[in-house]
Amino acid sequence: MSQSKRPDVAEIRVPFRDVDMNGQMFLASYISYAESVLAGFWSSRPDVDDEPVYSPSKVSCMLHRPLHYDEPATFTATIDKIGMHSIGFLISIDTGEERAAEVEIIWQARTREDQSPASLPEETRDWLYRFLD
Repeated sequence: MSQSKRPDVAEIRVPFRDVDMNGQMFLASYISYAESVLAGFWSSRPDVDDEPVYSPSKVSCMLHRPLHYDEPATFTATIDKIGMHSIGFLISIDTGEERAAEVEIIWQARTREDQSPASLPEETRDWLYRFLD
């Protein structure tokens, strides 16, 4: 996976290991690459003192058309929703001018001490609004 100059975008050519016997990319691979681009995107956030931990509460993939071996794909992370205690990410997967899939990932903010719901830090919330789709 190659990172572009933007932290919210990554490009791949579908490797052989990620396709089934019909030459179509495994559904789990879309999610795996989406999580990788999300990790790169998330690493560019501002530092926050006493930051909560974030855990996924929902992951889903909507397949519009399957990608195939050696096909180029661009993964772009955007913010879909910003809640009081959660963040909704939407990672689009495009090939050329065509949308191949979308992966939705929702993270819940939790306290480090007892894993109870925590509010998103104001610095994080302000940074997220820059990417709201």
